[in-house]
Amino acid sequence: MTEPVPVVDVSEKDPRGDRWGTRRFSLRGRVTLLAAASVAGAVALVSLGAYLVVRDNLYQQVDDNLLARAQAAVESPQVQTELQQVPGAFLASADLQIGQLTVGEKVRLTYPQSGSRPPYGEDEIAVASGDKAFSLRTDPRTDSRVVALPQGDGQAMVLAQSLGPTKRTLNELSVVLFLIGGAGILVAAAAGTAVARAGLRPVDRLTSAAERVATTGDLRPIPVSGDDELARLTQSFNTMLGTVAESQERQRQLVADAGHELRTPLTSLRTNLELLLSASRPGARTLSDEDRSDIEADIRGQLDELTQLIGDLVELARQDEPRIEHERVEMVDVVERALDRARRRAGEIEFDVSLQPWVLTGDTSALERAVLNLLDNAVKFSPEGSTVGVRLYPVGDGTAVLEVEDSGPGIADEDLPKVFDRFYRSSEARTLPGSGLGLAIVQHAAQRHGGDVYAGRASTGGALMTLRLPGAPA
Repeated sequence: MTEPVPVVDVSEKDPRGDRWGTRRFSLRGRVTLLAAASVAGAVALVSLGAYLVVRDNLYQQVDDNLLARAQAAVESPQVQTELQQVPGAFLASADLQIGQLTVGEKVRLTYPQSGSRPPYGEDEIAVASGDKAFSLRTDPRTDSRVVALPQGDGQAMVLAQSLGPTKRTLNELSVVLFLIGGAGILVAAAAGTAVARAGLRPVDRLTSAAERVATTGDLRPIPVSGDDELARLTQSFNTMLGTVAESQERQRQLVADAGHELRTPLTSLRTNLELLLSASRPGARTLSDEDRSDIEADIRGQLDELTQLIGDLVELARQDEPRIEHERVEMVDVVERALDRARRRAGEIEFDVSLQPWVLTGDTSALERAVLNLLDNAVKFSPEGSTVGVRLYPVGDGTAVLEVEDSGPGIADEDLPKVFDRFYRSSEARTLPGSGLGLAIVQHAAQRHGGDVYAGRASTGGALMTLRLPGAPA
């Protein structure tokens, strides 16, 4: 049994080019080829036009000269020679073939003995017979231009001039045009190569920089020279490198801060677990029920803190992802859903709510998480039985603000610039549960939607968080 012959897709052999191989030419080579082809086309058109104009003019000059000489020959007087009378033009036509065609009982052509016999045919006979006013044609046998004018009495003056000199002139002209055109194409190719080399030098630098980034991870910007489109491309590339460098720095800072924040609960968990394990060993001092209960409660608290911290980190990482699809967001619905979730864990704290319709395009889940974080933050710092104010209203400049006001101790002046930093927790907040990422998530969501968030003091002395978002009234 024969084995099947493998089928090879030729188009996939070389990923650098398609099956016609057009992509195997470098951009520099294509620019050079384009410049040379453009100049070649222009030179060919100009040369062809010049050749046709000169050729028509030269042939027209030959015809005009022949007609003028023929007319002069017809009007010239008769001259008596030793044997007969002949037109006087015979004596001044050494550079032409000239003859007198007579039509009678038979056709007879008289021409100078020192000259050559001009060609004649039916056209010239018709002119001599009076059937045609004149004739002008090219004789293919002698490669000459032949003209005939009537003289009356069955006679016609026939003149012929060779086209050889005219054709030699045209051949010389074609050679000159070809040489000049070829030189122009070579110059255009050289100029195209020089322009491509100089113009693509920034592209080479970009290529080297991209390869350097891929190989070493070095995100240093590359020098920018000039103010043309390639300089703008270089600036955009540098901006991209700066953005990538900033993103890497944020990632490193996030990992460092997360590691620092995780160290404390993990250390506490390890200590408590070691106490429980050591107490369970034979001969070890047993723990009282109260101590065991405290350790277990501490472990549950640390696990809750770790769970919240990991959830906030996942939320930050999810918000950093690019979102292509957005939807219509009714901010009143978003705030009401967040209020329903916040009330379930608010205890005896009440909410004073005033909402005006506002619509924008964005990510509903990210905005709901941001509003919920503001509400949870207000509940955390408000005493039992107090009220948290929630107001949503437009401000008249194409934006609306969501204000969340608590009844807590407020934010110290030195803490106001830092409350939205990742993992930042004021001295009052260190004793309360939380990861220090809630307000950072709010700021990130606001900036992604073209807005911002601000921290300040309420008239009652508590904290006032203001979320500003662009949009339109519903």
